[in-house]
Amino acid sequence: MKPFLAALALIVPLLAAVVPAPAAEPDAPDPFEVIAGLKRFFKKCAKPDGSFRPGIDPKYEGMSDSTYSDLAPTAYAIVIHKTFGMSLPDEEKTRAFLLSRQEKDGAFVNEAGTVDPKSAAGRAYNTTMALMALRALGTKPKHDPLPVFDVVLKADYKDLPLYMTSFFPLAYLACDKPIPADADKKIKALMVQTDDGYINDHVAATFHAAHYYRLVGEPVPKADAMLKRVLRDQKKDGSWMLNAPARDRHASFDAAFIIKQLGGNAPGAKAALAKVAKWSLSCRNTDDGFGHYPGSTSDADACFFHVGTLVMAGTLEPTAPLPKDPHLLGWGHLFPVK
Repeated sequence: MKPFLAALALIVPLLAAVVPAPAAEPDAPDPFEVIAGLKRFFKKCAKPDGSFRPGIDPKYEGMSDSTYSDLAPTAYAIVIHKTFGMSLPDEEKTRAFLLSRQEKDGAFVNEAGTVDPKSAAGRAYNTTMALMALRALGTKPKHDPLPVFDVVLKADYKDLPLYMTSFFPLAYLACDKPIPADADKKIKALMVQTDDGYINDHVAATFHAAHYYRLVGEPVPKADAMLKRVLRDQKKDGSWMLNAPARDRHASFDAAFIIKQLGGNAPGAKAALAKVAKWSLSCRNTDDGFGHYPGSTSDADACFFHVGTLVMAGTLEPTAPLPKDPHLLGWGHLFPVK
């Protein structure tokens, strides 16, 4: 052997010993264990009255929806259990809890949370969430809730955040009625898109527009441009975030819905969904719940949005057959793809 080759033969093994091999990615958790873990997590969050805390620790006040209204953790617990065909800890008490929060004027109210239950946003949010959850339980409200939306749509709707647009058709459909034509016209006028299909340069407002049009059974305007931008905006870690975290806690779910609905089975769409699924799994904690971001406290709200993303990505399989009216469960994670 030539001297150079002999020296190289001695050096290569030494380099291999000094330079560590790239760390292998952790194995993905078993999907059935993820679902079973969610059931364990929510059992620990269950309260005696049938409602649910936002997290296991009674002192934890929640993030995002969970801290906005104390109805949110219960609604999301129902959605997750129905998605996978699991039984709630005490469904009758949960049903009674929701019904107890409806007032005679039809509005549902929160007793804890940052939103004012008498505000237009509070009335629209709480009532939509409760109607969606009751629909999943196969239960009708005690009083007609639609006058709540009629009042909001007369004056206050222009002041609502743009991430609430699809609340309106969801609430009406949960009552087996389409959104009235005049209301439909008013809401559509708020959803002004730029050339890239986005609204307010924010994926949440854009998602709710896509969700709105899917609920009313109409094509999503500027769908191709919207899909291209969403795919372009995906971060290297698989998530989405353009704005401060407070505004983008649900960004990955929002983007996943747009990709699933508008991208279908196209290779680029499937690759993006597979990538975001890995990111969602990185937000799973040892207590079986999910935090909004890796390392953040497990939260009922975060559980739904990550679970929804994993379902849309095909990582978690929903129950078969699907729950009744799956397009009205949650925010569209079971929405059929055209």
